[in-house]
Amino acid sequence: MEGIIAERRSYVAGKWVEGEEALAVENPADESHVADVSVTPLSEIERAVAEARDSFDRGGWANAPAAERARILYAFLEHVESSRGALVATMVAEAGQPAAFAERAQLQGGLAVARGAIDLYLSMSHEAANPVPVDDLVRGRVALSVRRHEPVGVVSAITPYNGAIVMALQKIVPALVAGNSVVLRPSPLTPISSLVFGAAADAAGLPPGVLSVVVEGGSAGAELMTSHPAVDMVSFTGSTAVGRRILAQAAPTVKRVALELGGKSAQIYLDDAVGRAAAGAVAVVAATAGQACVAATRMLVPADRKAEALDAVSAAYAKLVVGDPVDPRTTLGPVISAAQRERCERFVALATGHGATVVCGGGRPSGLDRGHYFEPTVLDLPGNDNPAAQEEIFGPVISVLGYRDPDDAVRIANESPYGLSGQVYGADTAAATAVARRLRTGAVNVNTVVFSAYAPGGGYKQSGLGRERGTDGIRAFQEVKHLVIGELR
Repeated sequence: MEGIIAERRSYVAGKWVEGEEALAVENPADESHVADVSVTPLSEIERAVAEARDSFDRGGWANAPAAERARILYAFLEHVESSRGALVATMVAEAGQPAAFAERAQLQGGLAVARGAIDLYLSMSHEAANPVPVDDLVRGRVALSVRRHEPVGVVSAITPYNGAIVMALQKIVPALVAGNSVVLRPSPLTPISSLVFGAAADAAGLPPGVLSVVVEGGSAGAELMTSHPAVDMVSFTGSTAVGRRILAQAAPTVKRVALELGGKSAQIYLDDAVGRAAAGAVAVVAATAGQACVAATRMLVPADRKAEALDAVSAAYAKLVVGDPVDPRTTLGPVISAAQRERCERFVALATGHGATVVCGGGRPSGLDRGHYFEPTVLDLPGNDNPAAQEEIFGPVISVLGYRDPDDAVRIANESPYGLSGQVYGADTAAATAVARRLRTGAVNVNTVVFSAYAPGGGYKQSGLGRERGTDGIRAFQEVKHLVIGELR
């Protein structure tokens, strides 16, 4: 495999910046040292915000024709794609993701969503006549009423470790094409891959200050980016606990906040689709090791077929190849850290302490003494009040619950503080769709799945605020202005 990205510095307002401190990046597959990355000084993160503010207020990028912004961003994405070999190697090394997932889901999937977002933006109307009753027009002597969508301003984008590239692309590209200036802060666990965006900004000719990429090992920089009065919006993907803190940090300056947070999504199998359960269970853990906020980690099946589903899922998990993500045979790599593996262990213990049964897995795989590996695990839960059904574990653990009838399945699925995603499977598509319509969640996949620039995603309840992708994802980075124009009398 090609060597990883060579850059180790932050990119601030058109220049590469080196700090005095270093952040050590670990390979979760073997606990080896990947590289030291220069930490952005807090003063430079503040300068990134100030330069973003200045670049936006001067209007060179925000007021440029949309077609010109699109041209530069297409070139930006071409540079990212040209770095494919080193970028994939970096994602494998710092995130422990199998190479096929890093290339197809993260890079190619992210690029497709980013290019689609540009196309979608160009197809949308951003200024249109606003309907006003005739009486209001006459009384107010109104000649024209216009509804206008304008860029929100300076955006702080904070991304997670499990999707550093794809999550960044679905934030920064819609924000940039809409005319905003962006400061990107990747997870301290996987910072190297995101440095490709600084090189791409240089190569494409993005004006200085329009995009900065900063690196830190703690949270002081992120807190500055979420509280600074010069920032107009925060776009964050990560845990619900951190999302709550971001809301509090943004509140004093009343920023716009977009949050994609935790999930405990349900996959519901109607009686005529239980045979599909094994494949659905594999999709939860394969490639991502269960580290996906949309992962449908609660499997709901008819109670009288629960034993059948448990057998099928356990047999499928026994065939998964757990190991080094560099090996093309590997289907499940490590979780990101020792702390995350310990979290998986803790929740398996909590689940069994509340009456669950471990059907397969439940610990560290034999023969893998180094690396943060956890076996693909199937839990038979007695009820939805079990900790493993209510809390996001973020590891290769799936919980199987039985339901009496479709009404009971809907009740169980909705009995959660989260509502990010969901799945319903049924040979009778109309019946499956009827169940899907009743789920309190931001997206529901019925017998299929789609990830597209044109399809919005986001959470209900404690799974977040706002939407990414789709027209709603574009509008999230815009303010609405009403222009009313009349003749001077």
